[in-house]
Amino acid sequence: MKQIVVLAILVGVSGCLNPFRTDSIIRVAGPIEAKVVAELPSTSNEHPIIEMSVDGATACDGPRIAIIDVDGLLLNTNLTGPYSSGDNPIDLFREKLDAAQANPHCVAVVLRVNSPGGSITATDVMWRELSAFKEKTHKPVVGCIMDLGCGGGYYLATACDQIVAHPTSVLGGIGVLLNLYNFQGTLQMAKAEYLSIKSKASPKIDLNYKLGLLEEEDKELLIALADEFHDRFKAVVKQRRPAVKADEASNFDGRVFSARQGLERQLIDKVGYMPDAVEMARQLAQAPCAAAVILHRRGDVARTQYATTPNVPLQANLLPISVPGADRNKLPNFLYLWQPDPSMERLSGK
Repeated sequence: MKQIVVLAILVGVSGCLNPFRTDSIIRVAGPIEAKVVAELPSTSNEHPIIEMSVDGATACDGPRIAIIDVDGLLLNTNLTGPYSSGDNPIDLFREKLDAAQANPHCVAVVLRVNSPGGSITATDVMWRELSAFKEKTHKPVVGCIMDLGCGGGYYLATACDQIVAHPTSVLGGIGVLLNLYNFQGTLQMAKAEYLSIKSKASPKIDLNYKLGLLEEEDKELLIALADEFHDRFKAVVKQRRPAVKADEASNFDGRVFSARQGLERQLIDKVGYMPDAVEMARQLAQAPCAAAVILHRRGDVARTQYATTPNVPLQANLLPISVPGADRNKLPNFLYLWQPDPSMERLSGK
């Protein structure tokens, strides 16, 4: 009972801190029997992405550098939960690219990356969308890596014309992670039995890995898939970063690097900060006086170039318990991801 009371208090407090916002009109009819009718205004989707100046300049019709942020796990799913705000990273990324493309005053883009990676498909789709944006608009794009630009985060950054990384950034992680867990011990503790009914002609449909019965033949099958996806990652890096030594195995074995090491290996072009990335974009666009603006949702707070949209729902903080297998199995199996802590996916709101 005490636990239930504590939980209720936490939910109540969280609700006070993060209330649902609704604009409603209340009408009460009748002196005795009252009927309450709440009329919610229709949601307008007109111009959902707006820009805000972040370098002190007044908004004007002059040239500008659009800052687009890519943060957290790259997954093709809405990163939302009760009392939280967030979007499907692919959807939001495309919306911001479309806004930058439609604005005739936008002369260049700074892609601010802070991600350990994510789903191989989500990563590849975002990379393709950015490549298509550059092909259509011919606007230069400069990548700026913050804390992390690993796995799919680095994969996406390779689509940029130039890459700047902070002196303390961690980048690279050119590899593929196969997301599987053995639940045999968990099932035994719960006194549960895993039953799998499958057709005789499809014995490989589930591989029985949850019971720890993954045979060598099955392992080779999955490794072959991972190798194929890894080869694609390496091909993208070699195509976009031809100065990276293709015969240096350590460049592609999944390890991560500091910004200094990444510069030595030609994985990035400069060690610097966000203002350096913005200035590089101005030079590539030949617009030395272009103002920097950040693209964001109307309801998001964005006062500086470091503003982000929170993707951590209430339930991820309310119960600070994370079982690696139980959490991580909600992610796609094959990942371009550097993630030594298997509980980090809770930050995605999954």
